[in-house]
Amino acid sequence: MERYDGLSKRAKELPASPIRKLVPYADEAKKRGIKVYHLNIGQPDLKTPQVYFDRIRSFSGIDDYTNSAGLMELREKFSEYYKKWSIPFEASEIIITEGGSEAVSFAIAAVADPGDDVMVIEPFYANYSAFAKFLGVNVVPVTSKAEDGYRMPSVEKFERSLTPKTRAILFPNPGNPNGVVYTKDELEMIMDFAVRNDLYIISDEVYREITFDGLKAHSMMDFGNHERVIIADSLSKRFNICGARIGAIASKNKRIMESVMKMAMARLAANHISQYGAIGLFDLDKNYFKEMVSEYQKRRDVVYNELKNIPGIIMNKPEGAFYLAAKLPVDDSEEFVKWMLQNFSYEGKTTMVAPLGGFYVTPNMGKNEIRIAYVLNSEDLKDACRILARGIEEYSKEKVFSKR
Repeated sequence: MERYDGLSKRAKELPASPIRKLVPYADEAKKRGIKVYHLNIGQPDLKTPQVYFDRIRSFSGIDDYTNSAGLMELREKFSEYYKKWSIPFEASEIIITEGGSEAVSFAIAAVADPGDDVMVIEPFYANYSAFAKFLGVNVVPVTSKAEDGYRMPSVEKFERSLTPKTRAILFPNPGNPNGVVYTKDELEMIMDFAVRNDLYIISDEVYREITFDGLKAHSMMDFGNHERVIIADSLSKRFNICGARIGAIASKNKRIMESVMKMAMARLAANHISQYGAIGLFDLDKNYFKEMVSEYQKRRDVVYNELKNIPGIIMNKPEGAFYLAAKLPVDDSEEFVKWMLQNFSYEGKTTMVAPLGGFYVTPNMGKNEIRIAYVLNSEDLKDACRILARGIEEYSKEKVFSKR
């Protein structure tokens, strides 16, 4: 029997965020006077719409607990919003959460017991692993590859990863970290697989609006079988209110939502003031989203065009969200990121990206891959990408020299 050493197994095995764990290296670089371009974290620099702050300023009364399901007016706004997307959720089928992260955690907890399996398409949003590990649930990967543009893996790959304890499939669309927007055929394949194997689908749709080149992100609610679909959503990126921590979980499955409500009651309620402010965001006109998407597409083009000519790089042009995943001509992307922060600068500047290894659970996968979040203005992005390209060139030379 393993001796208790003062920490739970959960505490010891919980993975550190691959997005945030290298921040101390960036902090040290800044202390040395180096300007660090942060392309490692999905924190947009676009302004939060003023209506959010105006509503908060108008708040009066008591900042008390709301209903554990959230303010009814906000749930009704979510319902109206979904119906504009032909997603038939009523306010009673929506629970407000502390960001999309809590929505995903609640969904996993509702359908899977400790020791059960949830399938993910890797590379995936890295915190899925942490959410599952905290609940004692296993993340079982189905791998997509950079060489294939990180497209949806074949149904045969899903079948090989299926176990008797598989309870759900979890994935984002549009994709984080790869910017993929899945086609209708790819999503129909997922639904058919879920139906045949009696699985739930946890569909992370937080980047729904952010698609490029005329593409549309289909919701998993577009394919029927509503009883097995759970939608995780968030206002963080849609309205640039990451700090507000306002998300939602929604499903037509009453048993699921009754279970989630008990979880919501256990954590009391989402932030009252943030919920109150968020109500006004749903009244923004269509131009808000057109301008936002136009800006991200412009930034996507800057990053792609700056990096596509790096010798040995493998990447595809992102179709949505604001991320680009790429395979670099380096042996270890985490060591490369550390080197960029500790040993490299150009004109007093360096660039920080996220190593992609932590976005996989298959050992040694993603070891030479990175994620870039194009969340800076175009001029800064152009400079950051040129510095990154120069860093890759210098790092490769240094490695070749050290082997002689």
